[in-house]
Amino acid sequence: MGLRWPRNFSPLAPRPPVRRASSGSHFGTSSEEREMADERYPRAVFSSQSGRFRYEPYTKPNGGEAMRELSSEAPSSVRDHRNEGTSVMAQEARRVVLATMIGTTLEWYDFFIYALCAAMVFGPLYFPAGNPLVTQLAALGTFTVGFVARPLGGVIAGHFGDWIGRKRMLVVTLFIMGCSTVAVGLLPTYAQIGPAAPALLVTLRIIQGLAMGGEWGGAVSMAIEYAPADRRALYAAGPGVAPAVALVLSNMALMGLLALTGNAFAIWGWRLAFLSSVVLMGIGLYVRRRLQESPLFKRAVEHEPAVVPFVEVLRTHTSTVLKCLVIAGAPGVLSYMVYAFTLSYGPSHIGYDRSSLMLIAISGSVISIPVTVYCARLGDRFGFKRIIGIGNVLQICSALALFPLFDSGNLALAAVGSLMAITAPCVCFGCLPAMLTEQFPFKVRYTGISLAYQLGSVAGGGFAPIIATALLAKTGHSWTIGGYAAAANALALGCLMLARGVRNARS
Repeated sequence: MGLRWPRNFSPLAPRPPVRRASSGSHFGTSSEEREMADERYPRAVFSSQSGRFRYEPYTKPNGGEAMRELSSEAPSSVRDHRNEGTSVMAQEARRVVLATMIGTTLEWYDFFIYALCAAMVFGPLYFPAGNPLVTQLAALGTFTVGFVARPLGGVIAGHFGDWIGRKRMLVVTLFIMGCSTVAVGLLPTYAQIGPAAPALLVTLRIIQGLAMGGEWGGAVSMAIEYAPADRRALYAAGPGVAPAVALVLSNMALMGLLALTGNAFAIWGWRLAFLSSVVLMGIGLYVRRRLQESPLFKRAVEHEPAVVPFVEVLRTHTSTVLKCLVIAGAPGVLSYMVYAFTLSYGPSHIGYDRSSLMLIAISGSVISIPVTVYCARLGDRFGFKRIIGIGNVLQICSALALFPLFDSGNLALAAVGSLMAITAPCVCFGCLPAMLTEQFPFKVRYTGISLAYQLGSVAGGGFAPIIATALLAKTGHSWTIGGYAAAANALALGCLMLARGVRNARS
């Protein structure tokens, strides 16, 4: 569709302000992006098919601003060139979305495979001890180490991503994650090499955390900068749904290996899940190496490159990072409450079967995928902040209802409460990537959103099970845990009101 202009519009007049982006345009809605897009969309061309004027890219003669005279109908050669250029941009945008989603899914798959194996087999293999509880805690501690390493990975990858480009860092993070995952599958056990085995396992887990921390910000930045103005949240939802897809795939992979290898799974069968990552890594690298660097990033770096992006973020965007940290971390509180805390609380305090709770969690992950995509589309239509605010309110209600339903002793009611607590954060996750990118300029975007999101994930999701356990031990009442999750989302709602306003596709 073309743009609708007033009747007195002249194609030779200076360009009016953009009020609504056409479906074929691929520049964003922020003022900085519109300024960078001026050289790509500066002149009006009349379309005989739609009967309207639309803008077409052209090269300014000697830096001048004069527009060449247009006839009432563009020649067929111009129309063909226009359609070809629009088609190429659309194909590249789709390729970017596919590549970012595939790569992010593969990295989260590796991340979850490690977490599941840490709970199932790593304890006796790499941390033998007389006390089984100590062995299990040591194995799970390696998972926490990788979680804490994510903010550092976000800072490092964000710094170089804002400096040398998004595409290069996305290739590097995927390669590092794949190699470290394969190395875990080849790692000897404690019985074979002694204390070096757990030391190497922890080192590889830290490397995984660094790669995982640098992945999200680059994938979101790349998708957003290629997205049409009216589909920014939808395009960025690809990396957003990747954790849910990876969680389902990792559980299916391990269940399949358990069925195939039987008792040998604890000996060597688990290694197949890690070694198979070499094939997945090859697919991801092939797709990502075919991408082109974001043209908006190139233009931004040419105008005003950031010498030290991390320092620039801390110097000029500290308050923005803090607000985005709270906004990004709140949905993780409720999510990890279900995925981590209730899996131990249910069997020990209520008497639920652990496998039933895991099936509920996996079902919630499947449901969360279309919910996230649909909410992203709503954000493009009605505004990112509005949808995220609705998501915070839904999370407050879900958090307060979760444990009363869970403590009823009825598995069906527990499933209802768990599914509510899993899907409510997805309302925020659908628009969160697009909203965060609007808070930071091009030159520090990768660094800014990576730092805010990864710190928020650690503060919100990483510590949620620990805080929930402490609250239960201190008070003896589970409703205090729901109150903690509700308070976190109330704080996020306040920060959201203070955040810089962003435009939707209609504004």
